Amino acid sequence: MAKLVLTVVGDDRAGLVQSLADAVSTHGGNWETSELAELAGAFAGIVLVSVPDAQLDELRTALESLDGLLRVTVHGSGDQTDVRLGRRITFSVLGDDRPGIVRDITGILSGHSLTIDVFSSQTREAPMAGGMLFEASITARAPEGADLGAAIADLERLASEIQVDLTLE
Repeated sequence: MAKLVLTVVGDDRAGLVQSLADAVSTHGGNWETSELAELAGAFAGIVLVSVPDAQLDELRTALESLDGLLRVTVHGSGDQTDVRLGRRITFSVLGDDRPGIVRDITGILSGHSLTIDVFSSQTREAPMAGGMLFEASITARAPEGADLGAAIADLERLASEIQVDLTLE
């Protein structure tokens, strides 16, 4: 079985996910994991599918035929071993929105050689104070031997500097 990561983007409208799911299913594929969202009128996402090796080329062709409805980019081409070594850290951030929050958080993570498993964020109106709030939920993985405590200390320092709440889970 081949594992493929599909990135998808298109103008938001009914039937986009159905078209993608039909192409995967028709070629014996299995839809395993996905993150899909509407963002400012565009539909975007990432999907992990597995497909029998014998159907791989046919699925790629079917996905290319969705162009015009959905632009699909296929990443990967065969069996890949998903090795998830290292310790995980999961945390959330909540505070006033400002430019650079994502850059600052990810700068600390990459500075400590942590990789991001999940990064989900949004902005929303602050209920009573006015303005916008930034909210993120992040899961990152530290490689063996990395100083996870130092990364956490740097995240806590940043949270204090930019006045956001950091919650470690």
